[in-house]
Amino acid sequence: SVIFILSGLGKIFQYSSNAGYMESMGVSSALLPLAILVEFGGGFLVLIGLQTRLAAFLLFGFSLVAAVLFHSGSDMNSQIMFMKNISMAGGLLALVIFGAGGLSVDKKLK
Repeated sequence: SVIFILSGLGKIFQYSSNAGYMESMGVSSALLPLAILVEFGGGFLVLIGLQTRLAAFLLFGFSLVAAVLFHSGSDMNSQIMFMKNISMAGGLLALVIFGAGGLSVDKKLK
């Protein structure tokens, strides 16, 4: 989940360049705050294990959408990033199905 937290922070600190990149890829930069919320917020929730299934589901969808919209090029780097996103989506799907572990806040609240 740390990769999502760091990516969300990167979008905050480099907001205008990320907005420009989104626009150049045909995606409205008005969605950037939502992307930041999902990445940073969802990553943090998964990290502490709070609302893990919901957060993992949102990150799962985010990873798939990002793979298709931003990493579907034919160059090697795009292909690597595409596979990374698909792989992370698989791990997030496991969290959706099985939930958080014994050290999670979710477990403590039961």
